[in-house]
Amino acid sequence: MLRTVNRVLLTLAGLLLLVLGLAVLAGGLDLQRRWGYDLGSAWPWKGPGDVLLTDADRTRFRDDGWWWPVVIAGLAVLVLLLLWWFLAQLRRRRLGEVLVESGDGEGALLRGRALADVLAAEAESLAGVDRVRVRLLGRRTRPSARVDVRLEPHGRPAATVERLRAEALEHARISAGLDALPAEVRLRGRRHRAERVT
Repeated sequence: MLRTVNRVLLTLAGLLLLVLGLAVLAGGLDLQRRWGYDLGSAWPWKGPGDVLLTDADRTRFRDDGWWWPVVIAGLAVLVLLLLWWFLAQLRRRRLGEVLVESGDGEGALLRGRALADVLAAEAESLAGVDRVRVRLLGRRTRPSARVDVRLEPHGRPAATVERLRAEALEHARISAGLDALPAEVRLRGRRHRAERVT
């Protein structure tokens, strides 16, 4: 999704700058006087002496009560959107595909989401595990995993991490033909209601 948002925003910004640049260029060339080409009465810039915003344009709404709240709200929304976009660029992206050695020298591509789902399903089948979320990061030739594990109230963290390493992660590494599959495991417990003893 982030890739699509980047492309749309960059395309819109490029088109806007292109149109604005052509409009200013057309006004600066003074096409009507040089070649007799009439730009029409609606065209804002008709010669090299024209400015982008006249004094009347800049001060037209200054005395209206709605003007400044609308400007401030619009700029605040724009700043928040740009901040979200900037922070989204810094986030570590999910790995889309993993290169699997097929033995013929060419290799095959495995969808990262498929490998993550299989790893999560196997990890959820371990005793004491309630829910698992897996994200693959890194490069497709050397992926790494970030595993978020929610334990059952009776789950044992040390035993769960050891079985996760020896079973689920090891099976994923072997099935993908990887030399290593480093993982960062984050554990948290599931909240439960206290039991009453009578």
